[in-house]
Amino acid sequence: MAATGVLPFVRGVDFTKNDFKDGKFPHDVADMTGLRWLRLNKTGLENIPPEIYKLKKLEHFNITRNKVENLGEELANLSALRTLNCRHNKLVDEGIPQEVFSLEDLQVVDLSHNNLKEVPPELEKAKNCIVLNLAKNNIEMIPNQLFINLTDLIFVDLSDNSLETLPPQMRRLTNLQTLILNNNPLIHAQLRQLPALVALETLQMRNTQRTLANFPSGLDTLSNLQDIDLSGNDLPRVPETLYKLTAIKRLNLSSNQISELSLVIDTWVNLETLNLSRNNLTALPSSLHKLSSLKKLYLNSNKLDFEGIPANIGKLHNLEIFSAAYNNLELIPEGLCRCGKLKKLILNGNRLVTLPDILHLLPDLETLDVRDNPDLVMPPKPSEMKKTFEYYNIDFSLNNQLRLAGAPTAPSTGQSPVHKSDPVARKLRLRRRRDGQESEKVLKGMRDVAKDKEHMPNLEEEVREPLKPKKWNEHLQKPQLDYSEIFDEDVGQIPGITCWEIENFLPNPVDEDGRHLPVVCVKSSEAMNGKFYEADCYIVLKTFIDDTNSINWQIWFWIGERATLDKKACSAIHAVNLRNLLGAECRTIREEMNDESDEFLDLFENGISYIEGGRTASGFYTVENIVYEPKMYRASGVKRIHLERTEPNLVHLDRRYVFLFDKGMDIFIWTGKLAKGVTRTKTRLIAEKINKNERKNKAEIRMEAQGTESSEFWKALGETPTAFVGECVPDDFEPAEPHMYKVGLGMGYLELPQVEIPHNVLTQKLLDSKNVFILDCKSDLFVWIGKKSTRLIRAAALKLSQELCAMIDRPPFCSVTRCLEGTEPQIFKTKFIGWDDVIAVDYTRTAESVIRRGADMKVIMERDKMKTDLSALFMPRQPTMPLEEAESIMQEWNEDLDSMEAFVLEGKKFVRLPSEELGIFHNEDCYVFLCRYWVPAELPEDAEEGEEEEEDLPEEDFKCVVYFWQGRMASNMGWLTFTFSLQKKFESLFGDKLEVVRTHQQQENLKFLSHFKRMFVIRNGKRKLPNAPEEKPSTEFFHLRANGSPIATRCVQIQPCASFLNPRFCYILMVPFDSQDLKGVVYVWIGGLAEHEDAVVAEKIAYKMYQDNFTIQMISEGEEPENFFWVGIGGRKPYDKDANYMKYARLFRCSNEKGYFSVSEKCADFCQDDLADDDVMILDNGEQVFLWVGRKTSDVEIKLAFKSAQVYIQHLRNKQPDRPRKLLLAMKYKEHRKFTKCFHGWGKYKEVKE
Repeated sequence: MAATGVLPFVRGVDFTKNDFKDGKFPHDVADMTGLRWLRLNKTGLENIPPEIYKLKKLEHFNITRNKVENLGEELANLSALRTLNCRHNKLVDEGIPQEVFSLEDLQVVDLSHNNLKEVPPELEKAKNCIVLNLAKNNIEMIPNQLFINLTDLIFVDLSDNSLETLPPQMRRLTNLQTLILNNNPLIHAQLRQLPALVALETLQMRNTQRTLANFPSGLDTLSNLQDIDLSGNDLPRVPETLYKLTAIKRLNLSSNQISELSLVIDTWVNLETLNLSRNNLTALPSSLHKLSSLKKLYLNSNKLDFEGIPANIGKLHNLEIFSAAYNNLELIPEGLCRCGKLKKLILNGNRLVTLPDILHLLPDLETLDVRDNPDLVMPPKPSEMKKTFEYYNIDFSLNNQLRLAGAPTAPSTGQSPVHKSDPVARKLRLRRRRDGQESEKVLKGMRDVAKDKEHMPNLEEEVREPLKPKKWNEHLQKPQLDYSEIFDEDVGQIPGITCWEIENFLPNPVDEDGRHLPVVCVKSSEAMNGKFYEADCYIVLKTFIDDTNSINWQIWFWIGERATLDKKACSAIHAVNLRNLLGAECRTIREEMNDESDEFLDLFENGISYIEGGRTASGFYTVENIVYEPKMYRASGVKRIHLERTEPNLVHLDRRYVFLFDKGMDIFIWTGKLAKGVTRTKTRLIAEKINKNERKNKAEIRMEAQGTESSEFWKALGETPTAFVGECVPDDFEPAEPHMYKVGLGMGYLELPQVEIPHNVLTQKLLDSKNVFILDCKSDLFVWIGKKSTRLIRAAALKLSQELCAMIDRPPFCSVTRCLEGTEPQIFKTKFIGWDDVIAVDYTRTAESVIRRGADMKVIMERDKMKTDLSALFMPRQPTMPLEEAESIMQEWNEDLDSMEAFVLEGKKFVRLPSEELGIFHNEDCYVFLCRYWVPAELPEDAEEGEEEEEDLPEEDFKCVVYFWQGRMASNMGWLTFTFSLQKKFESLFGDKLEVVRTHQQQENLKFLSHFKRMFVIRNGKRKLPNAPEEKPSTEFFHLRANGSPIATRCVQIQPCASFLNPRFCYILMVPFDSQDLKGVVYVWIGGLAEHEDAVVAEKIAYKMYQDNFTIQMISEGEEPENFFWVGIGGRKPYDKDANYMKYARLFRCSNEKGYFSVSEKCADFCQDDLADDDVMILDNGEQVFLWVGRKTSDVEIKLAFKSAQVYIQHLRNKQPDRPRKLLLAMKYKEHRKFTKCFHGWGKYKEVKE
């Protein structure tokens, strides 16, 4: 990339955690000629890229946690280098250029965590070095001459080497503040140099084989020493020298042999952290309470018991952490629970029996660890702490849900059962009344009220005053505007002129930096020179010192001749806002183009001039055709959805994931066969939010399941239909870590430091309205622009993002997305945890949640109140359609039907269906019906009846509807075959007069069913082909039933079993014979409570299905012959004698699909396929209410549906008190007969074949 962009102006960039292995380092870094600092941490580099050597102005170079072995001789050419940080690499002695230490400005040298065996020989020439880190190497000796010249050192780390002695010249380091010698075998070193280090503040000698014999003397002379680490040594007691260090703040004596502490520890008045873990302590000194500054006390793995902890420990008012795990504690002093700032109490691995009751009253306690205490009995919580909150922050009370649904609330008496009278309680109440206790209370209350009235003489006067109704404007509340979000805090404090222009409803400063400067400092600004755009509006503020030596103001708002309405209105509004912010008493003055006042013109030395056009954007929506870039995202995760952008093609589809394919006005959600239902549901909710917030609810969301994809999906993807999609994502795939850059802008330079992301989890609080951030997600790049950021930094950030996108190796489909604060796209929000979550449910209340959301549960509940819709539960049941009305509708629809042609799928093509098979369907086949309807012509409104002649009447039009019927067990290849063969032929014939309706078994609409006039038969298996060989017939059993309307009458084949009989219905039983003359006998069984019309229909169906060589007999209930009825049906079995469930059966669906929890009712003509595997269903049969749970249902839906079912049952107690319901659970594949009988033709579930 050419250096003509913004790269030469970049002063610093942080490329941490980018993948620069295998030559992926961006070559464009060489164009950053002004680079002063560069971070290449965790980038996988094995060598220093040659582009680095061209950065002559580089001062700070960080290349930590890589695999570099050689820094290269050319590194010494970086003459301005000040910091060289190469820790955690594989550097060897030969890989360090010695000339680099001759650089005059070199101050920081960090070569820790490498493979060095000796100190670099030329290191002593780095005379200006103040930080030296050689830790974690294999150095055995420090040369004596090293510290002769390096006298300015402030920090020295020599830990984790093989040093046995230290050079005596170290006493020259009089400026040294930190010395780290951990994990070195300094057993023979007396360390007599230490008292000479008068500025020393931190001394760490962990695991240096210190004993009382070789402990350095004279440490008490180091008055600045604050941090000492002596852990991992062989000290039997605390050296006396340490007791004299009064300034010490942190002391680590863990992993020694200390058995007691002296009483003189009260000299450590400034001590904040004391670690005595893994010693032999049996008791703590009684003077411990005098350590008034102590915050952290660690006593793990000692021999302390209850007597060993002083009772006065409660006087440590600043104590935050007390850790005494793995001791012999049976109890802890109650005084420990009086440390009001205690946050962590670690007591695991003891012999605790109980804890003090006041433990629950510690206000700041976050962590209580009492594991591995088998005999522990926790003290009971105070009653006020046992208060529970509403379920999932949703009020599931019946009255509240009725109120939300707009229904009248239930009477209070009906909500709770009537309790039986208790004679013993009644006697006690009478006895109390006889004792006079109740009456005495009443009399005392009346006397108190009378006394209060004596002291309120004006009360009657106030009451007598007539009550005046409030005026309409008194009810209005003025919004409290926060002007600091509109104007800067220091506006109007410096004499001069400040100007704003209106853009997107808000005022923006017109000067380059966004700061309010005196008029003499902003001569470069056009508006400040009196040059105004004709299509813009401006606010001008004049700040001056008046005659009383106080600051005063004058405010104008200038309106261009061609300015839009929003700019005109906002300039006037914000001028008033500015006056309110300043508290000014002046009026806001309106100035119009070509009609400015002389006072306004005097503000500009050269007068004013107009520039054609406008510079700022209007806040109104502009009507334009937006071109959306096709984007495909792979969704994964359950609790939190992660969207990884992929290339939109078939190769990247994976059956284990859910994919969101955004085509602008069409949003496809493709679900693989092995994908999780919760992921699909949450991805659908994300698509709903995209449609609502970014597409104005104009986009169409299409759900696509693997194997049942629509033709529109394949067309949008640009692929040919296929039923096989494998697994293309590696099993060990992990999403790329996000990188967030904060764009910094100074006087002629840019910086790109990275924002530290805690635990690699993005949170919204990382963003700042005054800045601009670049979020790099490898396959997506976002530029987030804060509301208060300046225009110059915005432009620089957009340019930098383009450069950053191009210079780092990325997928070809990666693009840059601009995000304005407050209007962020949904995909950007999903990168952050807790930002616009799909379902805001707080499962636990931890210390982190309290910090994040506050401690007031009422405020949290009100803010996070979940939206629910349970109104369907309170709606009355849909009444059954009368037979006369059904026949009238069927007649009307059939009169409009001109013709109907039927086709059936045979093999791979559709053939015409024989007329004798019309109305007989098979659940493993697919059928197509071409229906031609007459559309009556409409007469002109001014035409009178009989006025026009027949030849003048308009011709009648027609409409063609193609019904595609798919059986429950049929594969989806039939639909694909239809869409690419027969449908295209119909479209070429009928054009826009064609409508295609896809319908599944037992989910047909009433108009389609009306064409069969209640003669609708569904058989099991596949249709017999004309030339197919004869198969041995088996017993067939059919159930005739109408659901909700006589139009929805179906005769469905079921398993032959006598337990399915019911006197309310009619059945057809065919018993085959092994004879050529007579194929079998057909019984039409008429139930004792069946309708006569149903019996007529059943007889017609029997004669239609079994025409030749069958004997058909009509039998009533109770007249069944043993042969062959009971034999053919499998013997006599008890069956239900009533079908009252037909009057009460209702099916509800509970789902989060809309973005909130809602309950919707299925129509009365529901079937088994309406049981969605990823939802919870509620079925009411008049006696029981079943909660049906699918296999892919989320826990949230189950719990909310359970509460909804309870509300429904409570509502029915008021509406139908004579029919109480019980709540039962129905798991998929384990449904009870009382559940399945509500579904016509219950059978096996349709399983998706792999």
